[in-house]
Amino acid sequence: MADASRTNPVTPYRDQRSARIYRRTVIVLLFLMAVELLLTLYNGLWINAVLVMAIMIVILSPAVVGRHFQVTVPPEFQLLAVLFVFASLFLGEIRRYYDRIWWWDIALHTSSGLLLGLLGFLLIYVLNENRRIELHLRPGFMALFAFLFAVTAGALWEIFEFSMDQLVGTNMQKPMLGDDSGLTDTMWDLIVDALGGLLISVFGWWYMKRGERSFIVDWIRKFTDRNPRLFKSD
Repeated sequence: MADASRTNPVTPYRDQRSARIYRRTVIVLLFLMAVELLLTLYNGLWINAVLVMAIMIVILSPAVVGRHFQVTVPPEFQLLAVLFVFASLFLGEIRRYYDRIWWWDIALHTSSGLLLGLLGFLLIYVLNENRRIELHLRPGFMALFAFLFAVTAGALWEIFEFSMDQLVGTNMQKPMLGDDSGLTDTMWDLIVDALGGLLISVFGWWYMKRGERSFIVDWIRKFTDRNPRLFKSD
């Protein structure tokens, strides 16, 4: 079966459109955060100002790191990652959406499970397709790896939140009503992380098993096409 991503003449236009959307989104988000930075500096909220600057650096980092290591990540994935960082760190921590909207934390952790599942698929696919590494993995194992990657990353993040709360005195675990220890919040975060990773893993396995097209396969193919040096043999 021919690779439609290589033969479809509309694909280059779609790639350019996705890249434009990503750039414009980053510009808008940086503008909003620059305004917030000026307000925090004006009001003397120095800790918030440092956090806002750190978030701005994180949002700019994919482009900088990609250019430094000469690795091109599909703009669709970069866009989702940037929006997640903005929603979790800026809206969640700076604008206190975690306190204002009860489901914000659950939604963000579910989204992180989806994103980490996609990242897991990308990593295992790179290893599977790299000619310098003798691996021939089946779709079922690739899906399992993506799921375990998402769950592991979610667990490590919960350890980070616990460590920050204990060592620095932050409130990253967001204890729920009647649970001062934060255990309920941690467990729900891990559950929705696992559900998000499971959803994307099953979805990816289904399409790879049937040999059909999906956005997961499209993004992976874009990554391999734009980074041929990662897959060439010595």
